[in-house]
Amino acid sequence: MSIQTEAITPKTEIIPSQSLENSLNRKELSPSFEGGACTLRQMIAIVDFGSQYSELIARRIRETQVYSEVISYRTSAEQLRQLNPKGIILSGGPSSVYDDYAPACDPEIWNLGIPILGVCYGMQLMVKQLGGKVTRAKRGEYGKAALHIDDPTDLLTNVEDGSTMWMSHGDSCTQLPTGFSTLAHTSNTLCAAIANPEKKLFGVQFHPEVVHSVGGIALIRNFVYHICQCEPSWTTEAFVEDAIREIRAKVGDKRVLLALSGGVDSSTLAFLLHRAIGDQLTCMFIDQGFMRKGEPERLMEIFDRQFHIPVEYVNARDRFLAKMVGVTDPEEKRRLIGHEFINVFEEESGRLGPFDYLAQGTLYPDVIESADTNVDPKTGERVAVKIKSHHNVGGLPEKLRFKLIEPLRKLFKDEVRNVARSIGLPEEIVRRHPFPGPGLAIRIIGEVTSERLNILRDADYIVRDEIANQGMYHDFWQAFAVLLPIRSVGVMGDKRTYAHPVVLRLIKSEDGMTADWAKVPYDLLETISNRIVNEVKGVNRVVYDITSKPPGTIEWE
Repeated sequence: MSIQTEAITPKTEIIPSQSLENSLNRKELSPSFEGGACTLRQMIAIVDFGSQYSELIARRIRETQVYSEVISYRTSAEQLRQLNPKGIILSGGPSSVYDDYAPACDPEIWNLGIPILGVCYGMQLMVKQLGGKVTRAKRGEYGKAALHIDDPTDLLTNVEDGSTMWMSHGDSCTQLPTGFSTLAHTSNTLCAAIANPEKKLFGVQFHPEVVHSVGGIALIRNFVYHICQCEPSWTTEAFVEDAIREIRAKVGDKRVLLALSGGVDSSTLAFLLHRAIGDQLTCMFIDQGFMRKGEPERLMEIFDRQFHIPVEYVNARDRFLAKMVGVTDPEEKRRLIGHEFINVFEEESGRLGPFDYLAQGTLYPDVIESADTNVDPKTGERVAVKIKSHHNVGGLPEKLRFKLIEPLRKLFKDEVRNVARSIGLPEEIVRRHPFPGPGLAIRIIGEVTSERLNILRDADYIVRDEIANQGMYHDFWQAFAVLLPIRSVGVMGDKRTYAHPVVLRLIKSEDGMTADWAKVPYDLLETISNRIVNEVKGVNRVVYDITSKPPGTIEWE
């Protein structure tokens, strides 16, 4: 099964072209390519103690139009000083401050003169290290709690008394350090918010970053603007200018290879790199046979014919499908697809090369879900809690000998979309629903076969076609179908059927890190169901997934 490099006939995928509100008035700046802190001064550093919400804190700060970045709790006070943040936030975490190996920050952090906000565990650590007392609470506090404000100034300005805040703690602060006072309390927690205004040290026992905390965003804005004196200077235009400058400085006159998937991430990167280095960029699209209906054709039409960005098309469908024979484990699917992708990529890059740099459209959530996400309470070490593998984060063999360039590595999806619009990507790419690297292979539960791929492609197309017809395409973060490996009995035309069920998955989310199932009109579900059962051979039942993330994931595999 050889690889074929060929031209393909374009077809247009149905995606609505309704107008969107221009969101480019958001102000954003550029992080460095190497995954370090932002090269500009206006930033908030988030010291991570293993909280599941650390990256959400970063996102909330960026929503105030100030750059933020998550760093390890092992970062020394001197290293923090060199980063020159305008403020520091200490995250929550799964440990107790009295655990034998509880993670702790450098005590010199309190003497930096930089405003600090401790959140949950971060507040408890602040209290303990500065001479206060933290004890196991008689009753833990989890979920919603009414915040009663004792001092409505500084941190709690414009936060209404009685506002609901999200609690998640088993320890409580029972004695404050010298110089601290209580700003707010709940019925179960006497010190729900504390402050030492003279030293600009603040703490909250709740999580202002989560959507359940009413007034949480106001509190964060108070910290960022009033206490840290940050300016809203994080702009899309500044990111593009800075990224182009850094790309040119890093690449020089060398050649760059980009694996193009057709998604907003790699497409934005392609446009950005083409603007920066022109024909030094080579884009390669490897068609592994797991794309949605019409997507390979539309990709080539947009890039090669509409925007004149040359793309090398590689047809490797048979090769990838052969790797799926007998494979049912989702991680094994991802591993085999990723490994075969590297093999194809290596062969084709050798044919087209040589290249000095490999460009990847890696985003912050990719890094987060593929990286270590907890602190072991016994050893204090970061431990991996891998939810799923991301084929574009790590794992590249050394023999490829590419230098990586990842200009989007520190951006969230909505930030990438803002950049995409600012550099001229078509709206159908900007608002394209996220699609996993392994494609439909991980939306087919069980073995991937040619027959099952055809069934799922047709069913998935109907889902997207109907929500587009209803003008609802942009109402969802993702909308797709999943094919199950089981069969159920049905009746069609007075005859018994024994066919597959299809699962509908319609999701609403801001960044894909958390998500809710969409409460869609019943008539839309009915229309989709009727079309799938009547138009897709091999399907006789349609079900709707009403699981949020967490506890589920957006994808089934």
